[in-house]
Amino acid sequence: MTVSGPVMQAPAMSVAERPASPALPRRRGRLGTGATVLTGLAALLPAFMFVLPLWTIRLVAPQYPEGLGMHIRINTIEGLTPTDLGNINGLNHYIGMRVILPDAIPELALMPWILAGIIGLGVLTMLLRRRAVLLAWIGVYASAAIAGMADFWKWGYDYGHNLDAATAIIKVPGMSYQPPLLGSKQLLNFTATSWPASGGVLAGLSLALAVAAVVLAFRKSGAEPV
Repeated sequence: MTVSGPVMQAPAMSVAERPASPALPRRRGRLGTGATVLTGLAALLPAFMFVLPLWTIRLVAPQYPEGLGMHIRINTIEGLTPTDLGNINGLNHYIGMRVILPDAIPELALMPWILAGIIGLGVLTMLLRRRAVLLAWIGVYASAAIAGMADFWKWGYDYGHNLDAATAIIKVPGMSYQPPLLGSKQLLNFTATSWPASGGVLAGLSLALAVAAVVLAFRKSGAEPV
């Protein structure tokens, strides 16, 4: 004889009472979308430096009220006008400075390759989307920028201090003719100014975007390991 009784059923659980499904583990050290976009922009902006001048130096004097100047590009140095560089070299002869010959400056042959390497590493960083790689790339990028500025200062120092006294027509004891790295400087009756050109401005913006990508990457992830 079979005894049947009421079937006990577990009370139904409301949606709010149901246990949440476990979240998928987050991949640590990955760049988010925002940081990846900033990294890509930072990597590609320097490409404009192949066609835009990096730095501009201008010389203004009473006999040259319209001024003379030269653009420093990634691979050469050229006058602001077709005759400017020749005129600057002619004036430099009077004070014993060497002729500015772009082909005699080895850094100008190396800089395009260095820049191409930085751009390539930046694109690779964007594709890998790893914070550790981003930190390494920005370290290389910043080091190259600092080295470039230091070399620019050294070049100006060499040209402005190592004068040929035997050929100089104008000799002022203790006078040197190094142009400023940034800003203005009086050199005899010439006012020399030195400022970043459009390519140099974009290079600075590129570095700023790379730093912003690092800040955004670590702000989004807190203290997670890289």
